[in-house]
Amino acid sequence: MRRPADSRSVRRSIERAVDGSPLHLDEIETLLELDDAADAAYLFEAAQTVRQRWFGRTIFLYGFVYFSTYCRNHCTFCFYREGNRESPRYRKTEDEVVRAARDLAESGVHLVDLTMGEDPEIHDEEQFERLIGLVRRVRREVDVPVMVSPGVVGRDVLRDLRDAGADWYACYQETHDRALYRRLRPGQDYDRRQASRSEALALGLHAEDGILLGVGESARQRARSLMTMRAQGVQQVRVMGFVPQKGTPLADLPQPSLLAEMVTLATMRLVMPDRLIPASLDIDGLRGLEARLRAGANVVTSIIPPDSGLAGVSQSTLDIDQGYRTVAGVERHLAPLGLKTAGRAEFRAWLAGADPRHLARRANDRG
Repeated sequence: MRRPADSRSVRRSIERAVDGSPLHLDEIETLLELDDAADAAYLFEAAQTVRQRWFGRTIFLYGFVYFSTYCRNHCTFCFYREGNRESPRYRKTEDEVVRAARDLAESGVHLVDLTMGEDPEIHDEEQFERLIGLVRRVRREVDVPVMVSPGVVGRDVLRDLRDAGADWYACYQETHDRALYRRLRPGQDYDRRQASRSEALALGLHAEDGILLGVGESARQRARSLMTMRAQGVQQVRVMGFVPQKGTPLADLPQPSLLAEMVTLATMRLVMPDRLIPASLDIDGLRGLEARLRAGANVVTSIIPPDSGLAGVSQSTLDIDQGYRTVAGVERHLAPLGLKTAGRAEFRAWLAGADPRHLARRANDRG
C-alpha cells in the first residue's frame, strides 16, 4: 500500500508542472489521490494559472446534437446500450439535425458536435454515406467547425468524413486498462478503438479521447490513462464522472464526488497544458460548471437547444427544456470567474495550428 504523500512533496510536484516540467507516473498518481482541501485548492489554482498561460481567459463553447440514440453495443455504463428499455430511442432526420446545428451556430457556439450511438442501421449495414452526407450538408449550411462522434469507424470512413468537412473525430476509450475496458465495453476491441484516433490524427483530423471516473478504476490506472493520452497526441481530453443509469449493469454503482472529478481535470491540465479540456454540462448542468472551470477546463460542452427533442448522454434531460444549457445560460457564469467567450476567429485560428499562447496574449490585450 502506498504511503500518503505529504503536502510539501505534493506542492513541489505541482510547482514543477507549472514551471513546465513533465510529471512522472508516480507524481500523477499522487495528485489524483488528493483529498486534502488545502492541497486540492493549491492544485486548482495551479491549473488555472497553466490554463491562462496557454489560453488566456477565453472559453470555447460546443453545441451538441445527439441525432441517433440507437446503439448496437452493450457498454455496461451507458444508458443507450443495446436492449435497455429505459432509454428514449430516436433517429433525427437530416433536416432536423441541420436545423438544430443552425440554431446552435446562431446562438454563438464555436463548434457543433454530431453524436450518435453505433446505430446498427449505419454500422451493421455499412451505410456510412448517410453519415458522411449529413456532415457534408451541415458543413455547407452551418458556418462552424464540426466534430463527429460516431463510434469506431474505419480509415476510409474517417477520410470521407474529413473530405465532407469534419474537423474533429471524438472516440472515448473510457479507460486504458485492458481488463477494466473489457468490463466496460464487452465485445469491443481495445486496440481497434485506440487505433481509430491514431488513424484520424494521421488523416489530419483533430481527435478527442476521454476517461470515465468512478467505475472501479484505481488512481494508478487513471494516471496511466493520462500518460497514454498525452503520448497519443490527441488535441482534446476529458474526464466524465460516472452517472448511474437505469437498466444498466452498473445502475447500483455510486456516483463519484465532484471533488474527484475536479482533481482529475486539474491534473489533466498540468499533465497536458496545451490541450482543450471540456467542462461538460451533461453531468450536473450549470450547477457544476463553475467548479469544473475552476479546475482548469477551457471548453464548455453539451450545449443543447431547448425544445429540440434532443437528449444528453449522462443526463438525458437535465436543464435542456428549461433553456439553461444554452450559450446565454453559460455566459452568465463566465464573467464572475474572470472568464469570457472566445471569438470564433480565435477558435478557427487554433484549429489552423496557431500557438494558443499567442492567441491568449492577443485576447488578453483586447481585455
